[in-house]
Amino acid sequence: MLTPKSPRLPEPRIREGVTGHEVDRGVKNQLRTLSKENAEGVAQHLVMVAELLDVDAQAALAHAETAVRRAGRVPAAREALGLVAYRLGDWARALGEFRTVRRLSGSNHLLPLMVDCERALGRHDKALELAQSPETSTLAIDDRVELAIVVSGIRRDLGQSDAAVAGLADLSRRISPNRPSAARLYYAYADAKLAVRDVEGAREWFSRAADADHELTTDAAERLDELDGVEVTDLLGDDDELMTDGDLSAADEDDADEDGELDDDDLDDEDLDDADDDDQDDDGDLEEDADDEDDEDDEDDEDDAEDDELDEGDPQTALTEPDRVDGSDSRSDLAPTFLDGRPQTADGDDADDTRSDDEREVDGRRD
Repeated sequence: MLTPKSPRLPEPRIREGVTGHEVDRGVKNQLRTLSKENAEGVAQHLVMVAELLDVDAQAALAHAETAVRRAGRVPAAREALGLVAYRLGDWARALGEFRTVRRLSGSNHLLPLMVDCERALGRHDKALELAQSPETSTLAIDDRVELAIVVSGIRRDLGQSDAAVAGLADLSRRISPNRPSAARLYYAYADAKLAVRDVEGAREWFSRAADADHELTTDAAERLDELDGVEVTDLLGDDDELMTDGDLSAADEDDADEDGELDDDDLDDEDLDDADDDDQDDDGDLEEDADDEDDEDDEDDEDDAEDDELDEGDPQTALTEPDRVDGSDSRSDLAPTFLDGRPQTADGDDADDTRSDDEREVDGRRD
């Protein structure tokens, strides 16, 4: 009896611009066993795994599972799924995928991760047995460093602190500080020395780790400061916020004082207006007196002349309010344009796309 197949899940979306040609030459050779269309699709999903692994592991898992469904016997696809599972802490699944990669490719470069998975599953004896297998002698120097760090951690888990230090001593003194794995090795060695209370030795190797850690992959500098008793002070604490609030309050008070001064100016203008009214009243009284004198002595020409002079009135002084100049703030509406969080070139293409093919190639395995 045939069992119905489970419906195929929709494949995750490939980011625009991903062609699949970004994978390295070794992965391309592995994909030659597939059809051209399928090989291109699997390569695109592998590129997406590399892009999302450190950003969104769940999204990377969807792409890795899709690559395995389409190319289950391609080592690069199984390795990608194992790396995502390892990042998610699914140790058993990661170990199974790494074993499959080793069987399909014959490569031992994943042995450090396999040992770490055994350790995470609580099988320390099996982890040490695998770490001491003859195949470890074929590992590259950086893979040997990773294996030594894992074994040192296992020794510490078992309470063998001195053995943890001894396992890293030889490599730490022989490795070049310019190698990518040097900072991690120095850091692990310093941590192991600190576990046996060798504070001076720990300080020396944390210092070396900080000097070699150009990519800031460790917190060696912070650990060194802790040993030196250096305390980090937050320069933007609550006191600064209170001072800022006080400054704002003082500014408000200054504004209020300015408003008060403006009110005083308004009162001065009113006083001037009252004085003008008083002058006009005085002029009116003079005019009335002149009319009375005309009635009493119409024949007195000299008095009439004086009255006529009084009738002309005093000149009025016009008060003009100064013109108010209104200022306006100007702003620029221009802003840089981004596409999906990436800067564009003048042609509208992603700035990252200007790299060469060799620079955009994604390594199919973890260094």
